[in-house]
Amino acid sequence: MDYTNIISEIKAHKKTPNLRIKIKKEVERFTELLYNTLFDTETLAEVHIEELAETFEELVKLSCWKKEKPCAEIWEDYLNCLPNILDKLNKDAEAILAGDPASKSIQEIYLAYPGFYAIAIYRLAHPLYGMNFPLVPRLMTEFAHSKTGVDINPGAQIGEYFFIDHATGVVIGETTVIKDHVKIYQGVTLGALSVEKEMANSKRHPTIESGVTIYANATILGGNTTIGENTIIGGNAWITSSIEPNSMVFHKPEIQIKNNA
Repeated sequence: MDYTNIISEIKAHKKTPNLRIKIKKEVERFTELLYNTLFDTETLAEVHIEELAETFEELVKLSCWKKEKPCAEIWEDYLNCLPNILDKLNKDAEAILAGDPASKSIQEIYLAYPGFYAIAIYRLAHPLYGMNFPLVPRLMTEFAHSKTGVDINPGAQIGEYFFIDHATGVVIGETTVIKDHVKIYQGVTLGALSVEKEMANSKRHPTIESGVTIYANATILGGNTTIGENTIIGGNAWITSSIEPNSMVFHKPEIQIKNNA
């Protein structure tokens, strides 16, 4: 069989000449090495920092194809962010240890808590998002999404002592703002009321003030929606407007039990 025509048609329909699929694997390798460098006692920073730099240089080649937007110089600025990121992640781990009766040690949190892993990769990706480094921060958080079921956009702004319990199904949108000492459970969505493309540069996702707890499967939508500090949002609640501080919000389902005897 002559494949000439098929090959020509495939080439003609490729619309993204700068798309290199291997960047995903490189980002995953970079992300894992970053995480291990911060936490694993056997992954020595003085040994692996050069490997991180070389991997980052490869990511620059794969993702920064616009000559008018050079990003090779980003590495040094990013490297300087890592101690502060580690400090924040240690505080997140402390919040989990203090807030989860099932947690037995800080080591368990670093190794076995998907919520912590998702937060860690978000915090590692967020500075790159702020530096307008293309593709890489989103691929980092999507890698964590694939491993944990937690979808945190790298553009979200998240304060200190953040705790995601059980993790799976959590969605945190790009313009979400989360203050300090916030705890959320599985299935929580912090999303947008509207998804028109024209709103790309506007605040579309809610603000969660300090001390808020959001229980499982609650949905909070809208850029003008603010959940006041120290508020408790009950499970399955659907919220599209602001809540005053120190409130308790509950969804009251009607449950019927029929006795077949």
